[in-house]
Amino acid sequence: MALEFRKAEYYNFIVNGNITEGSKLLTAIADAGVDFLAYKAIPVDSTHTRFTLFPIDGVRLTDGAEKAGLKLEGPYAAVIITGDEKPGALAEIYKKLSQAGIKVEESCGIAHINDGYGVVLYLKPEDCDKAIATLSR
Repeated sequence: MALEFRKAEYYNFIVNGNITEGSKLLTAIADAGVDFLAYKAIPVDSTHTRFTLFPIDGVRLTDGAEKAGLKLEGPYAAVIITGDEKPGALAEIYKKLSQAGIKVEESCGIAHINDGYGVVLYLKPEDCDKAIATLSR
C-alpha cells in the first residue's frame, strides 16, 4: 500500500472526571450517528480530561454535541496518513515536512496494524495541502 493522505477536522472538549467518565457524552455523540477517523483522550489535571475527536462528518458531530449540551472547540486542521509498516517511515515523513518548512504542532500514531501504520499530524490549516503535496512526491 502506498501512502494515503486525508485532510481531517478535529474538535476538542473537556469533561469533568477521568477518561471513562466521558462515556455519557461519547454515547450521546454515537447515538447521533457520528463515526470517527481517530480520537485521543488525555488528562488535563486530576479532575478533567480533554477529548480530541476526528469525525468523518463534522456537521453530524457538531449537531450531536449541541443536542448533548456539549461545547466543542474547533474545528482545527490535521492530516491523517496511513502506509505500509517499515523502519524509518515516520523519520522520512518528518524529514520531508521539515525540509518544506512545515511545522507540525503535535502528532500521534499507531504502528503494526495489519502491516501498516497511521499518523495524525496536527497542522495549521494553510499547511495541510502543502504537507500532502510534499509527502506525495
